[in-house]
Amino acid sequence: MDKAEIIAGVATELYASEAAIDAAIAQATTLVQALVASRAPLNASAVAGSRSQAKMLESLAALGQAREAMIGAHQELARDHRRMGWGVYAAGPLDKPDYEDGRAGSGGKQTGFLTVAA
Repeated sequence: MDKAEIIAGVATELYASEAAIDAAIAQATTLVQALVASRAPLNASAVAGSRSQAKMLESLAALGQAREAMIGAHQELARDHRRMGWGVYAAGPLDKPDYEDGRAGSGGKQTGFLTVAA
């Protein structure tokens, strides 16, 4: 396996991890919505399930922190990649906005899943 294949493998796992966190956030919000919506047809007061709802919201906050940490890891991997002088890097399947520190997200020349550093 050459260097490009190894890097592509890491990128694939990174994108899968980001997608898994997003899917978990979407699922957890659906759960919270279902709990809130279930009170009316069950004729249950707002007190019913309030502790479990609070725990669900805690889990959503934790998932949000996990998402931010994964994005941070992604940015650090990109920095490490550039520091190692590898030049061409996987841009991924999505259009990326600029990073908070002013760097361009997908700002290079797009060629499929590769971005050539400008």
